[in-house]
Amino acid sequence: MQDRQIEDPEGTGVSRRQLAKFVGLGATLVAANSVMGAGPAAADDDDERQGQSRGNDRARIWRAGDHHVHSEYSGNYDTSTNPPKFIKGADAVYPIVTNAIMAKNFGLTWAMCTDHGGPTHSKVNLEQAYPDLLRSRRLVPEVLQFWGMEFDAPALDHHTLMIPHHDGEAQQLFELESRFAKNDPFPADPGRDTEAKMIEFLTAAQAMPHKPLVLAHHASRSATGLGVYGQDTPKEFRNGNNIAPDIYVGFEGAPGHQAGPLNGGARGGYGNHPTYGGFDQMTARVGGLWDSLLGEGRRWWITATSDSHVHWTRGGSDFWPGEYSKTYVHARQDYADIMDGLRNGRIWVTTGDLITSLDLTASGQGREAAMGETLTVSRRNRADVDIEIRFRPLNGKNGNGERPEVRRVDLIVGQVTGPNANLGADTNPTTKVAARFGPRDWRRSGQDYVIKYTLRDVEGDCYARVRGTSTDEQEPLADGKESPWEDLWFYSNPVFVRIR
Repeated sequence: MQDRQIEDPEGTGVSRRQLAKFVGLGATLVAANSVMGAGPAAADDDDERQGQSRGNDRARIWRAGDHHVHSEYSGNYDTSTNPPKFIKGADAVYPIVTNAIMAKNFGLTWAMCTDHGGPTHSKVNLEQAYPDLLRSRRLVPEVLQFWGMEFDAPALDHHTLMIPHHDGEAQQLFELESRFAKNDPFPADPGRDTEAKMIEFLTAAQAMPHKPLVLAHHASRSATGLGVYGQDTPKEFRNGNNIAPDIYVGFEGAPGHQAGPLNGGARGGYGNHPTYGGFDQMTARVGGLWDSLLGEGRRWWITATSDSHVHWTRGGSDFWPGEYSKTYVHARQDYADIMDGLRNGRIWVTTGDLITSLDLTASGQGREAAMGETLTVSRRNRADVDIEIRFRPLNGKNGNGERPEVRRVDLIVGQVTGPNANLGADTNPTTKVAARFGPRDWRRSGQDYVIKYTLRDVEGDCYARVRGTSTDEQEPLADGKESPWEDLWFYSNPVFVRIR
């Protein structure tokens, strides 16, 4: 142990010499490259020009991040003692700062440590993990590192609980975890694992002056078939979003654990019913649950994460943060603005660095709106809506040492018809692929490709969203054991159109 303290004074899991290379002057992450090949961080040096800002805020660009990353504080517990003894590193193995270093290497500018809860974990978070987060923030200032956890949501599967960056962030998480996380009490309390307790949690969070964010993780991992849901159900999403519409705002479109097939497992750890192109069935099925929620006019967003525990080269099922999946947020390099972007749907996601920038805008009658926004046009005039899709391919190689190519882009449109009396509804029959575009349909504009399309005579409220792929699949197929690098997709969040 003494040797480690001398060689690794900050407890990062890498040596002093390596740490100097990693965070000293922004040099390439040599040790990581020796394991898996060069990452994409150096491939696109023009990230400050990606995603040209809209409106008056020119500091907002597309910033890549990951809100679901595990550290050695996802551990185990010796419950033979009271209170239980926490055992570090039993589930995930990397120090918080190691994840931040790797996130930086793979081009992320923000990330979040989301460790598992457990009996009295709220105290472990407060007394052990949080000081390590503060140290990691000092060592890797280029990556904004949010505080939060993988919340043991009552009656549901895990969720991101993201705490706003402020002086009382540690105490705020302690309050929420100790009061509401279903696994925090010791001895266990069955009353914590009810939907009523989840509603109580969201009600309390909604009333806080510093409002957190809540996003569902791997929402269909426990589903046993297409539309046969497990722990997470459409009814619970609707009820939670009704209670806290600016806190409970979405789910992972693409779950983590995408490297599973590289070690013989399933993508996402979806052992009961598979993902589709790496995306959860709730997102991937056109006219499915996501479209059902959007068809009610709900502001319900998707993200993509690593869920990193153990890298696949060490026998795990994971990629490093940013190595494969990225969630891009249109924001300033500022904690509050990134959280605002997540809350308000200025988000798109990609796997395998298929693209590095994506803008979706709807315009008409002199007005314009982008992802997460609403375009309002008058019915008195011809209600044509012009759609512009602008994307930028990777200028370099991705984490697998390849330069992927976009083979097709789909424009998906659905009607917004208002609240559904059936809280369990999981389809929107109005949602269709309005148009498919191949390389002959887009034109080059600088570093970007641009697609233009007009929705003619729009008669009612609707939304538009975009997806693209490196494959020739008309719809994403159920995933098997293929390499995740051969099956890449990107998805936008929607832009809404209101007819008045």
